[in-house]
Amino acid sequence: MPYSCEVCEKSFTRNSTLNAHMRIHRRERPFTCEVCGKSFFKSSDLKIHMRIHTGERPFSCEICDKGFVHSGGLTCHMRTHTGERPFSCEVCGKSFAQSRDLKTHIRTHTGEKLFSCDICEKHFVSLRNLTCHMRIHTGERPYSCKVCQKCFTQHSSLNVHMRIHTGERPYSCDICKKVFIRSGALTLHMRTHTGERPYSCKLCQKGFMQSRDLKVHMRTHTDERPYSCKVCQKCFTQCSCLNVHMRSHTSERPYSCDICKKTFIYANSLTLHMRNHIC
Repeated sequence: MPYSCEVCEKSFTRNSTLNAHMRIHRRERPFTCEVCGKSFFKSSDLKIHMRIHTGERPFSCEICDKGFVHSGGLTCHMRTHTGERPFSCEVCGKSFAQSRDLKTHIRTHTGEKLFSCDICEKHFVSLRNLTCHMRIHTGERPYSCKVCQKCFTQHSSLNVHMRIHTGERPYSCDICKKVFIRSGALTLHMRTHTGERPYSCKLCQKGFMQSRDLKVHMRTHTDERPYSCKVCQKCFTQCSCLNVHMRSHTSERPYSCDICKKTFIYANSLTLHMRNHIC
C-alpha cells in the first residue's frame, strides 16, 4: 500500500520516506551543519552539503572537467552540453532539464502555491523560492563574489554575476548573433525579433514583453505610486523614476557633454543639448 501525504497528496512506497517528506510541511530540519549552522530535512542532504565546506567534488564532467558535489548535479550539467531537456509541460510544451523544474513550472498553470512565508504570508510555488524570499526579511546574503565581494541571496545569482568578471556570455541569438550573460535576457531579446508580447493588460489589452512592465503599467489604472521621496514626499510608479528625481535634491548630474563639459540630470536633456552642437 502506498503512503500518501495528507497535505499535498504526494505518494510514497515507504512510511519512512513519507515521514521524511512531512518535515517539508512542518518546516522541521533536524540535521544541522556544525560549520555554518544550516539545517536540512534529511541526513543525506547534510552529507552532500558538507562537501561545500570540505571542497570535495567527487563527480566531474568528462567534457569540461567541472566538478560537482552530487551525481544529480553532474547529470543535470551534462544536459548543458547535449542540450537535452527531457521533461516537457503537457500544457504549454515548455521543456526542462530537470524534473523538479517541470514540477514547479506546472504550478504556474494550476495556480498552486504550497509554500507560504510566516512573516508576510506571501505564497510560493516551490520551497526554494520561499527559502530565497526569507532572506529578504533576514537580510542574509550567503553567497559572495571572491573578486568584488558583492553578496547574493542565491547561488545561481552569484554564478550569473561571475560572468561579468569572466566575460562569459553563453547565450546567443540565432538571428543576430548577439550574446547574453543570462538565458532570460536572451528569451526577452528574442521577442524583439518575434514581436511577441505575452503579458497583456486585462483592462486595456495593451501587451508587454516583460511581466514587470505589465506590473508597472497597471499602476496607471490603479494610480498606485509605491516609491516615495523621503525629502519632499513626492511619489512615483517606478523606483527608477524616484532615483532620477533624487538628483534634483542631491544636485547629481551624471550626464556630461563631451564637447563643452556641461552636465545634466537627465539623459534626454543631454541628447537635446547635443543638437545645439550639431546645428
